[in-house]
Amino acid sequence: MPLQTPPLRGIHDERGAKFTEFGGWDMPVEFDSIQAEHQAVREDVGIFDVSHMGQIHVTGPDAATLMQRLTSNDVSRLGVGDSQYAAITDEEGVIIDDTVVYRLPDEGGHPTYLFVPNAGTDEATHERWISYRNEWDLEATIDNQTDEYAMFAVQGPNAPALLEQVADGSPTDLSRFEAAYATVAGTECWTARTGYTGEDGFELIVPWSDAETVWSRFDCQPCGLGARDTLRIEAGLLLAGQDFDIESNPRTPYEAGIGFTVDLDTEFVGRDALAEIEEAGVEERLVGLQLIDRGVPRHGYDITNTEGRVIGTVTSGTMSPTLEKPIGLGYVPVEHADPGTTLQVVVRGQSKKARVETTPFIETE
Repeated sequence: MPLQTPPLRGIHDERGAKFTEFGGWDMPVEFDSIQAEHQAVREDVGIFDVSHMGQIHVTGPDAATLMQRLTSNDVSRLGVGDSQYAAITDEEGVIIDDTVVYRLPDEGGHPTYLFVPNAGTDEATHERWISYRNEWDLEATIDNQTDEYAMFAVQGPNAPALLEQVADGSPTDLSRFEAAYATVAGTECWTARTGYTGEDGFELIVPWSDAETVWSRFDCQPCGLGARDTLRIEAGLLLAGQDFDIESNPRTPYEAGIGFTVDLDTEFVGRDALAEIEEAGVEERLVGLQLIDRGVPRHGYDITNTEGRVIGTVTSGTMSPTLEKPIGLGYVPVEHADPGTTLQVVVRGQSKKARVETTPFIETE
């Protein structure tokens, strides 16, 4: 099956980007170097093409009810222009996906939402929403608009100043997790003060046909998925398919460290199971790890106690460009999860001393 391509695939190729398959998409993994792109975001500003992320639009008389029942957070708290991070869980409380839900301006007098599932999951998520809408006999229109919009992330301490230069109005007045329409190069873009790097920044949802016009207005370092990964690991942020996966690594929000997305005062799929888990506590949870010995923790590497008994698995890892230290994430039993605990990571058959660390690994925005 051919890979899906972002609207700027040709532009990125001309710029000299290297590409990789991700979630069924052919995406730029780096333009100049992961190190240079990472540094630009930490110290200045960079722009990412994240058009592989899904875009699901929900509106109608029962749109709020549907969103409330299918995401773990409290959608009723969202006013127009607000957004929230949430989990999508199954009946057992296991994470299917994580997402950001945006409250758009009302359409036809009805509450309207846009939420962003991870790459390659938009079709399944769209079908899930339709199936439950029909099962519950709710009145809502659900559109998969992934192929209609590009998505760019402008991230870094100087992101507000850059956006102020190219956008009409005052989108930089937005607070964290607020959003509004802003005009860039004559194009209306849904602009949110959100991101996936640990830095200040904005994510812009742009009509597919205007993607090149908007992208070209941002005179800054283009960044690929490689730097996006090192940045989000330093910030302790989850990657779907690695830090949780409903088939290969099923985890609940409480295990994955995102219990703050769960509002047990609302009724959603998985709520009852999560209420029981919250009361009983979890047996394992995601922790940060820093290798003390030479080596780099990678996805799939065993985590052992100091006696060499396997107690967990690394889910994400990298050599931190900011800290210049090897760091990672992984699940371990709660009795081994306290910061400062000494463990080991098996790197290419050799045990390397590691220490449990709090996340984020760096001071983030």
